[in-house]
Amino acid sequence: MSGPEGSPRLPRTLLGDLLSASLTEPLPALTERRLTGRVTFPGKATAVVGMRRAGKTTFLHQIRRQRLERGVPRERLPYVAFEDERLAAFGVEDFSVLVEEYYRRFPTFRGRETVTWCFDEIQVVPGWERFVRRLLDQEKVEVFVSGSSAALLSREIATALRGRAWEVVIFPFGFEEFSRHRGLALPDRLDLATARERSALQGALHEYLTTGGFPEAQGLGSGDRFRLLGDYVDLAILRDVVERHGVSNVVSLRWMVRHLLGNPGGLFSVEKFHRALKAQGVAVSRDTLHHLLAYLEDCFLVRLAWVDADSERRRMVNPRKAYPIDPGLIPIYDRSGKANLGHSLETAVRIELERRNLDVRYVRTCDGFEVDFLARSADGHATLLQVCADLGDEATCDREVRGLLAAAAEHPRASLEIVTLTPETARRMPEAVRVHDAAVWFLEP
Repeated sequence: MSGPEGSPRLPRTLLGDLLSASLTEPLPALTERRLTGRVTFPGKATAVVGMRRAGKTTFLHQIRRQRLERGVPRERLPYVAFEDERLAAFGVEDFSVLVEEYYRRFPTFRGRETVTWCFDEIQVVPGWERFVRRLLDQEKVEVFVSGSSAALLSREIATALRGRAWEVVIFPFGFEEFSRHRGLALPDRLDLATARERSALQGALHEYLTTGGFPEAQGLGSGDRFRLLGDYVDLAILRDVVERHGVSNVVSLRWMVRHLLGNPGGLFSVEKFHRALKAQGVAVSRDTLHHLLAYLEDCFLVRLAWVDADSERRRMVNPRKAYPIDPGLIPIYDRSGKANLGHSLETAVRIELERRNLDVRYVRTCDGFEVDFLARSADGHATLLQVCADLGDEATCDREVRGLLAAAAEHPRASLEIVTLTPETARRMPEAVRVHDAAVWFLEP
């Protein structure tokens, strides 16, 4: 493997020691993540992206553990974490030294056996993408890279690796992962779950909607959890938005973050938000607000849902619905006292739909009815989905059903579904409408 320009800056012995440690130290204990779709693609590097502290590093170790379980020798699973302070001086020229040192130790692997390289926080090394392309071209390898969410955006990976990247998004724990992490015994057959098992699942879901799915936040009291998750948000604001994009209007950015995280599922219009800031004496342009919103979605702090529309103009003029990346963030920023399980449930469903690789929008019918989500799969199947914490209120239930039926006239092939915390309170539904127990819906494959 030919080396890039420049001379190595780190001693070979240090790189050798790091390789030795990665191939001998015990793999960390972990809760296996459940992903939808393929994780690797031949000839491409798998880029692991997502919100800070969502579990990207742990996922790299999960990949290594899975390879071990398939019989791959540990020696073919090198791992390098570039946030190690000993690698502070690591430059792109050191990559060649690292690879050559590896094959010096294991010469029989070169060209014969696939070596799985995991590079964590690789974005701290300028020029890393040139090295990864060359490694894919010249060696028999599979490559996994992870990094800070804003440093490895999908469009930037595609540009940097020239079509040689396969993106995998890691979210905070979903309810199924949360349950396994907490040691909850899950039914083998959801359709045959007993009343006791369903009650246990419903209780766990209430806890999940309150605490959220960030791994480090599990088991913490509310005070410590709020502080930890608040620190996550501050770090995303400062590192992934302010520093990365050179944002100078931090006041407007923080106003936007508080508004979006404190109003989950709310309709967000840049025009209205601009007027609200202006009324508070905060000077900012509409273009800047559009950019800030895009930055917050890029770093996975918020997820947006556009209105489903047959024209680009209609899509653009309608407000977007905004959701935090995790329901655990909601009570930290909702100062109105309105935070409830309904907001958290809708947020969790929105994230779960994206976790299942579905295209997610919301529907506003021509006669004014609204449906929370229109989810489409790659094969064209569509689902109109309402989220309602409690169907016991007759007026609420009627509103949800009317919205579905009105939207069905515009989307006749879509299935009609309601996800609720209280399926037992549902009244007699139209034959086309299916009601899901939320705790069971989250666990479905």
